[in-house]
Amino acid sequence: MPDAAPMPREPDDSKAAAPKARVDWWGEFKGLGLMLLAVLAFHSLVAKPFYIPSASMLPNLWVGDRLVVSKYPYGWSWASPSFHVLPRSTWRIFGRTPEYGDIVIVVPRGQDVDYIKRVVALPGDRIAIRKGAIILNGRLVPQAVEPPLDVPLDAIRSSEDPDPCSNMVFFGMRQRLPNGAEVCELPILRETMPNGATYLIADTHNPDNDNRPEITVPAGEVFLMGDDRGDSADSRVDQPEGGLGGPVPIADIGGRAEFLTFSLGGKASWNPFTWLGALRHDRGWTSLRPALAPAAR
Repeated sequence: MPDAAPMPREPDDSKAAAPKARVDWWGEFKGLGLMLLAVLAFHSLVAKPFYIPSASMLPNLWVGDRLVVSKYPYGWSWASPSFHVLPRSTWRIFGRTPEYGDIVIVVPRGQDVDYIKRVVALPGDRIAIRKGAIILNGRLVPQAVEPPLDVPLDAIRSSEDPDPCSNMVFFGMRQRLPNGAEVCELPILRETMPNGATYLIADTHNPDNDNRPEITVPAGEVFLMGDDRGDSADSRVDQPEGGLGGPVPIADIGGRAEFLTFSLGGKASWNPFTWLGALRHDRGWTSLRPALAPAAR
């Protein structure tokens, strides 16, 4: 007897293809916008990265260094938000005065770019510059001689100075090491401020900046200088020459430099594959807060 023909199967509705969910494009864009706002708020109120484009803070900061700037130590002002979207003003929220030796980010009057300099005089201080040394409230700020420091040429090279060690400030400092590498041998001093903050400076000279008559820093302002004393557009340099034109309002300071994250040498480009070979392995996670001299501890 032949086998019975199989009965036709009922369609399995459970295996039917589920309809595709519609993409909530408005929700996606809203989420992306909120994320960008959170990043901007963090950069404006807490901390943001910063890149060193020039040699004005040698020997402590090299061209190619990346660092973190905290936004809250001196309170918040028009200079705090990223991209400087607020109009220049004098207001401050929870304002505090910087300390001697702090490295700060400042927006010069008439410009929208950030400069990075060191605080060397506070509101009410009398400051003069004589033969490159700081006279603060009638007293010489101590400067002790340190051993020279060999700095790679790409730590000095910038778009404004493509041939380091050849200009007036660094002339005669080019040296060739036994391994064939060329460096700038910088003369180094250790400067110690009245609060005990101590740090290294490059003992370079510029006749136009080495001598300045005594002035009194106005209330609400500070006097800033670069650590590379012969090659820094700071409070000693007039504004038409690219400097800060004297003391700067604390409201124009956008934050305090805290630490290095990493540093890339001159071999780095936009190509990420070049970054590993250009990485300066000994410069990451270095604090930028000045040490305190033993007597001040």
